[in-house]
Amino acid sequence: MDVRDALTKRKSVRAFTNESVSREQVERILCAARHAPSGTNTQPWQVVAVSGEAKAKLDTQLEAAFDEAIEENMDYIYYPLEWVEPYKSRRRACGLQMYTTLQITREDKARQRAQWRLNYSAFGAPVALYFFIDPVMKTGSFMDYGMFLQSIMLAAVEEGLATCAQAALGQYPDIVKSALEMPAEATLLCGMALGYEDTDADVNSYRTPREPVEVFTQFFGF
Repeated sequence: MDVRDALTKRKSVRAFTNESVSREQVERILCAARHAPSGTNTQPWQVVAVSGEAKAKLDTQLEAAFDEAIEENMDYIYYPLEWVEPYKSRRRACGLQMYTTLQITREDKARQRAQWRLNYSAFGAPVALYFFIDPVMKTGSFMDYGMFLQSIMLAAVEEGLATCAQAALGQYPDIVKSALEMPAEATLLCGMALGYEDTDADVNSYRTPREPVEVFTQFFGF
């Protein structure tokens, strides 16, 4: 598959079919993604792939934490503490696009909450990937990890699979680390839903816009 095609085809999928994903498929994706660059070749990624009964059990625990309004406790600060422009408007537009597609009004808090709850089952995907990093690693390794995550998502496209990278799966790190037998001191960065896209689901019918190159790029010497 052409890289440009994979880049434009990749999207965040929030509804999946029941078709299973094999361990061999996951291994092929990770085998390709492991070639992502990292500073001094540190390769800081630690991945746990979860499926079947193990995933169902963990999903139930995360959903229960959400239902009980347990306070989120990510291992690091993902979003800014105070939103400013243009990020504030982009964030608002992203949420509005999804809820409008699903015909969920601003006043319908129950349906909004039900839609958000789907995060904690990785939107029903057959596989959830959880990503950890040694806490000794610093900001540069987070950049390395981003390239690794993108590599996974592009390799998944070539495999005919869909993904959704999810910060929400990192909101209850104590639950995840206990369930997956990871060290308490490990940093849980995020999770990722992996499976076959449900192309009939309304939530998968829209695409978020991207800014044109001239908005975020300056050229000198050309």
